[in-house]
Amino acid sequence: MSIFFNDLGKHQNSIVFTTIDEQISYNDLVFEIEKLSENLLARKLAFIICENNIESVLGYLTFLRIGIVPLLVSKSIDRELLNDLITNYKPNYIWANKDYTLSNDWKITHSNRTFQLQESISPFNHEFHPSLALLLMTSGSTGSPVLVRLSYQNLIQNTISISDSLGISKEDKPITTLPMNYTFGLSIINSHLLNGCEIILTELSILSKDFWDLFKSRKPTTFGGVPYTYQMLKRIGFEKMDLPFLKKLTQAGGKLDHNMSKYFAELCLLKGIKFFVMYGQTEATARMSCLPAEDAVKKAGSIGIPIPNGSFYLVDDNLDVINEADKEGELYYKGPNVSMGYAYNVNDLILGDENNGVLATGDLAKKDNEGYYYIVGRKKRFLKIFGNRISLDEIENITLKNGYSCVCTGVDDKLYVFTENEQDVLELKNLISAKISIHHSAIIVKHISKIPRNDSGKILYSELQVK
Repeated sequence: MSIFFNDLGKHQNSIVFTTIDEQISYNDLVFEIEKLSENLLARKLAFIICENNIESVLGYLTFLRIGIVPLLVSKSIDRELLNDLITNYKPNYIWANKDYTLSNDWKITHSNRTFQLQESISPFNHEFHPSLALLLMTSGSTGSPVLVRLSYQNLIQNTISISDSLGISKEDKPITTLPMNYTFGLSIINSHLLNGCEIILTELSILSKDFWDLFKSRKPTTFGGVPYTYQMLKRIGFEKMDLPFLKKLTQAGGKLDHNMSKYFAELCLLKGIKFFVMYGQTEATARMSCLPAEDAVKKAGSIGIPIPNGSFYLVDDNLDVINEADKEGELYYKGPNVSMGYAYNVNDLILGDENNGVLATGDLAKKDNEGYYYIVGRKKRFLKIFGNRISLDEIENITLKNGYSCVCTGVDDKLYVFTENEQDVLELKNLISAKISIHHSAIIVKHISKIPRNDSGKILYSELQVK
């Protein structure tokens, strides 16, 4: 079994990372890993304050290689929340930009480009399960985040399965469009390192001119995005862009609605680009399914079929397995990429595999008679309004199909709808009332300047003000 973070040297002088102003080879990377590794102790905890740069990926690979357990943290994390994490988990090392300073309880022991390694002068002796490799935060966490405990097997198996599903080869050249601390963004890096690819690292937004200048000069062949990424691509006129070197697009990180999925599937077919829709969760390391590019048009809206070595099944409210086609149930996944479980504090890092390779996704889905799966909603995204069960996801889909964009939340007997377009407020209220047959009095439509999203573009429903 190929362990991508141990086998980097076999790619020798091939380019591994390209940035706006630098390129390094796999041999260069191995040399820098060895330098950073000097005087580090295995089975310690490290925080990486991530950016999409050489330094962050260097730290990640170094720690994995020598047996340090890294927690990947967004560079935009609230400082108070980060301090709580430091207090709770007691990291021995923090790898971060030099602008990030800590108290006198830390000493600087190594520097590389814009990053430095800070080491605790009062190291904590963690107790780790021997299989524990990596910690990731669950997306959209508030307060004290829950951490997902990933094993070495989780990382390696999912990396190989994704590579196989997408047919990744050495000729593929991705560009980062998602933060590396986000499971989808990280899996793009892992699966291309496995194949000795060149990876273009950038913090630039796809909405910036500089991103597309870099894109055209470095000529990536592939990139991935969440639904928000594809909404923005359509908004900026992706269909008019001449990018003959672009060969693959991947989408995950949430359900792309049927119309948008079909739009990009058909557009990519015209442009000669392979369009892969995927489905995943942090709790499954990254991705659990893939819709093959050749099925993207005829199966638009589907998350496809399970990745190699994985399987899906649906259960009803009584936890009985559903075998019939087109019958809705909660989606379960089984495979070697299912995480070991959660950590709520430092004492949980010793725990073993609590999931036993099975994940209840919390998503409602159905499958067609050819075994392709479709997400239809979130198990807990329901309200009771005047005794009727209402799906918030269904309301959002109805508004999208009618040309509006909004997000929904609420409490029983009160539906809250949020839109960035003030002129849509009254029209949305009338549309929703008519489509789902509930009285106007139960619907509150609010205009907000910006819908809150996390670094990966997922909507932060918990930040929407409901009163």
